[in-house]
Amino acid sequence: MEDYELHTLPNGIRIVHKQVPHTQIAHCGIMLDIGSRDELPQQEGLAHFWEHMAFKGTQKRKSFHIINRLETVGGELNAYTTKEKVCFHASVLGLHFEKATELLADIAFYSVFPEKQIEKERSVILEEMAMYYDSPEDALQDDFDQVVFKNHPLGGNILGRPETVRAFTREQLQQFIAGNLDTERVVFASVSNWSFSKVKKIATKYLSDIPHRTSDRKRLAPGPYEPQRLTVERPITQAQCAIGRPSYALPDARRLPFFMLVNLLGGPGMNSRLNMNLREKYGLVYSIEASYTPFLDTGFLGIYFGTDQKHLDRSIALIGREMKLLREKPLTTLQLHHTKEQLMGQLAMSEESNQSLMLTMAKSILDTSKLDSLEEIFAEIRQVDAGLLQELAHEMFDEPSLSHLIFVPEPDEDE
Repeated sequence: MEDYELHTLPNGIRIVHKQVPHTQIAHCGIMLDIGSRDELPQQEGLAHFWEHMAFKGTQKRKSFHIINRLETVGGELNAYTTKEKVCFHASVLGLHFEKATELLADIAFYSVFPEKQIEKERSVILEEMAMYYDSPEDALQDDFDQVVFKNHPLGGNILGRPETVRAFTREQLQQFIAGNLDTERVVFASVSNWSFSKVKKIATKYLSDIPHRTSDRKRLAPGPYEPQRLTVERPITQAQCAIGRPSYALPDARRLPFFMLVNLLGGPGMNSRLNMNLREKYGLVYSIEASYTPFLDTGFLGIYFGTDQKHLDRSIALIGREMKLLREKPLTTLQLHHTKEQLMGQLAMSEESNQSLMLTMAKSILDTSKLDSLEEIFAEIRQVDAGLLQELAHEMFDEPSLSHLIFVPEPDEDE
């Protein structure tokens, strides 16, 4: 990441900024190193519930005023929760940057969680859960996490369980934040045409008064992994399948080469091996994807697709064949070159989105305390050889070590 600047406040909060001269839009966000994996069993869904409740009232604003603060000037205010992060972020015209920064600090650190709003938001989240359950693609991915990370918080649904969401209290929210908030694990990130001196001055104005806090939270690594194969009947018309396993953690030197390998197998490019085979050659699926998500102490490989039930076994066999090819046949010099060029192009294009860049900056500072430039990443990609990719394929694409979760249509009662 070229030309970024970093400053740490006395309370430990870090400010990272990249100046982009030719833009009128400012993107900024506050990311906290707190996620659903930090919840106790009775707290499942609490990080996500907090993300929702942060918009429902602060010490000086009601929900109406939070919603309208940036919307009335054409801006956007949003948030999301992942397994390891909660993030509040905004995009506005550059002249409203200070307004956005002040609002983000207010909702992230001064929310009061009004009791009436808790009851309303409880219903909203239960509706959100029902919506995801009614979408077999989403439900499959959520349920597959539990298959791979059995009895571990990484396997839990970020939304929680209906019984936990129905039981959440204001005191639980406050206790969860108090137990997990560490100002040294908070980052304010910004991408705009503002100079770093101005950004630092404004961020300091609204973030420096937050008391320094540390947490003695310890994240427990997942236990031993055992592959599973589960088939579940659902009221659906198409079979849905997930295949995957645990994988390399964030600090692992094999992370980037494995990302390259997964990108070749089933990344977003239409020329991925799985798409070319299952969709283009045989017409068995509308879409198929492979993804790799690294966490602090483990990683997650997942392959997802939907197909007519009569094509399910053949589709799984074809996926196995592509994995076998990567295990047994090293890439040619030309194939390796194209694989590298494609990934480098995708990474460069991802930086064209200033909002995505801002969020990536925040996450990278939290995870690794640094930002690698594109050229540094490209240099690492260029060093990868076919032998290493084949070695990773042998370890990660070993079929007996893969778990499967399959949703199949319920039998027709008239048959």
